[in-house]
Amino acid sequence: MLSASPLNAAGAPDVAEPEVGQDGIRKIIHVDMDAFFASVEQRDDPALRGKPVAVGGAKKRGVVAAASYEARQFGVRSAMPSVTAARKCPELIFVKPRFEVYKSVSAQIHEIFGEYTALIEPLSLDEAYLDVTENFKGMAIASEIAEAIRARIFEVTGLTASAGISYNKFLAKMASGHNKPNGQFVITPAKGPAFVETLPIEKFHGIGPATAARMKALGIQTGADLKAKPLPFLQEKFRSSGSYYYWIARGVDHRRVKADRIRKSVGGENTFFDDVHALSEAREKLAPIIDKVWRHAEAKALYGRTLTLKVKYSDFEIITRSRTMPHALRTLGEVEAVAHALLDPVFPVAKGIRLLGVSLSGFAESSERENNAEQLSLAL
Repeated sequence: MLSASPLNAAGAPDVAEPEVGQDGIRKIIHVDMDAFFASVEQRDDPALRGKPVAVGGAKKRGVVAAASYEARQFGVRSAMPSVTAARKCPELIFVKPRFEVYKSVSAQIHEIFGEYTALIEPLSLDEAYLDVTENFKGMAIASEIAEAIRARIFEVTGLTASAGISYNKFLAKMASGHNKPNGQFVITPAKGPAFVETLPIEKFHGIGPATAARMKALGIQTGADLKAKPLPFLQEKFRSSGSYYYWIARGVDHRRVKADRIRKSVGGENTFFDDVHALSEAREKLAPIIDKVWRHAEAKALYGRTLTLKVKYSDFEIITRSRTMPHALRTLGEVEAVAHALLDPVFPVAKGIRLLGVSLSGFAESSERENNAEQLSLAL
């Protein structure tokens, strides 16, 4: 077991020792979806498959939000101006982003994570850290867990994911990009320090372009160069981050996988194949959404005072209606009653409804796990 002092996110020593397995080593997986937004678009539109796709605006001031691997071969990258991307790849196909769809797929993916561990730290819609040192499946080998999660993601969503497996978050993150797309890579404790030494400094997670330029000006080109610099030197040049750089250059990162962000809401929604026009049908469509939201809220002992109804019409206009009760909603019947009270005045409608959603928020302070939950969007 590494004897170095654990670090917090700022690089300072952490008081509490991290949880470890029986062998003294944590098992961390970093899951990263492959070209997530673009892959969703290619999945949903067969005409886009195998073609260079950019999710984003094609206008003069547009920006690429995501690029397919076919587009990346031409040098198209996320955050690139659309005019630059079009210049690099004249055959590039621009697709408007559908963030509600991406959030829905992301919720499916995070539900899969939850089948294996409760220690999940989302970084964005398409990536997360998982601590599987102790896991719900009782599996001892982290790489097998990563394989199972990736297979399950593909089974449920039709999308591929890559994974990095290691004994800390930094190396798991570095490993997840090693065999992209649709692959995984393991960095063991025995190989960690040597792996870091070979990395170009600009490849380090947590070191951006500006910091990399500063480091290169100081003669730091690789992980080995960074490792050669004494701690006082790095603290002088990079202040509080100096300690973090010192330890990751040695393959040491004891930051925990944190699954303790406060849950702000629990919600679910569903897009219908045919538009809904009648109240009776809307109530029927809303019932399974309410049921699923309630089951998740009840399982987490999250009892909200505020219920919000979301309605999206056939022309994509969205309205929301909310009601805050004087007490937390603690039964399915109470949730249904408030949801119906919000839904009924929406009718009669002048245009069809293509989506309905319900969310609970304003959780009671007495909720046992309120302070250990994370915002969740449940998609049906």
